[in-house]
Amino acid sequence: MHRVVIVGGGFAGLHAARHLGHLDVSVTLIDTRNFHLFQPLLYQVATASLSPANIAAPLRTILKNQKNTTVLMGQVIDIDVEKREVVLEDARVPYDSLLLATGARHQYFGRDDWEKYAPGLKTIEDALNIRQRILTAFELAERETDPKAIERLLNFVIIGSGPTGVELAGALCEVSRQTLTREFRNIDPSKAHIIILERQNRVLPMYPDELSKNAGDTLRALGAELRPGVVVTDITKQGVEIEVNGGKEFIPTANVIWAAGVLASPMGKKLAEKTGAELDPAGRVKVDDHLHLPGHPEIFVLGDLAHCPGPKGTPLPAVAPVATQMGRYAAQVIEDQLANRTTPPFNYHDLGSMATIGRSNAVAQLPWFKLSGFLAWVAWLFIHLMNLIEFQNRVLVLMQWSWNYVTWRRAARLITEVPTIQCEHEKG
Repeated sequence: MHRVVIVGGGFAGLHAARHLGHLDVSVTLIDTRNFHLFQPLLYQVATASLSPANIAAPLRTILKNQKNTTVLMGQVIDIDVEKREVVLEDARVPYDSLLLATGARHQYFGRDDWEKYAPGLKTIEDALNIRQRILTAFELAERETDPKAIERLLNFVIIGSGPTGVELAGALCEVSRQTLTREFRNIDPSKAHIIILERQNRVLPMYPDELSKNAGDTLRALGAELRPGVVVTDITKQGVEIEVNGGKEFIPTANVIWAAGVLASPMGKKLAEKTGAELDPAGRVKVDDHLHLPGHPEIFVLGDLAHCPGPKGTPLPAVAPVATQMGRYAAQVIEDQLANRTTPPFNYHDLGSMATIGRSNAVAQLPWFKLSGFLAWVAWLFIHLMNLIEFQNRVLVLMQWSWNYVTWRRAARLITEVPTIQCEHEKG
């Protein structure tokens, strides 16, 4: 039986596995986690709208009816290309076809020391860390008597104004100006200062000017401060240093969130060392038009790990729809190979992009038209709800969203551990 090994249980890996479920092949899905995570809603965990279980589902549960599929939880440490084996810490798994979809992490552009002070948002742990930083900042400010210390605690700086940065900013404005009202006695949470730093001259720079302007206007109306055209030069536990118009400026803050870039997983570098594969500056592996590793038709590279040119020659973005279509396509190629059929090159069907900006507001760039405001927000809700993998998650998220909308409350406001940077403030 043809052996297919999939490394990574994200959008690409999971959709490939599900497509292969009806074939006469042996499928092994390997991931360091035992669950699939719906990353587009991570920001809602970070801002206390949803709990982690609302946007995650066990891989074994999703694939339990596929008798040809085995799920393994483990860390892949190497790929033996010559022997066609995936090397785990304590085992080797042979393959005839290998699908690598190990995703991406945050990129700090050579300043990895910033990660301690400016966490990114890629995992559940990241989301919980950010949530605890946000909530703890208000708690510490309630106990402070120094106005400058309070100001620093209530300054929230988001670096990067792509969809993640914009969605975080909108949610933070609502948390401070709606959810936390009347809950504190010594501070006014609505005085929290949400600042978005962007190197380009507008927010959502990948969107059309009209939608970008709409997003910026909406964020300002919510109370956020937009700082386009700035360069971050340093991040410390005291705050963020920026360069703007040739001059330096320092923003005191204990709360920095990184939303400025991604870097492919280390698997890309490992493949380059093993096979001579070419990488782009973000560490993604350049693939051929069938998503194969050049020179190795048995190896597919998918999702955020793949550098695949789109119709205009620019690389396809690292977003869920791209990964989903790649996963299904790779499975189709394997099916066609087994049936001695020819598969046409991969062609990404762009279904558009969306970003929500707080309550009842979003922007959407769809294939034939643009939307903004309430209609775009409703479309965003529906599409994200229907793309959750498990029906149970859809029900739970719908109920939570409905409750949040009616009451403005965010039920997942739990602080289970005070972050290190907050501890340092308290000691100081």
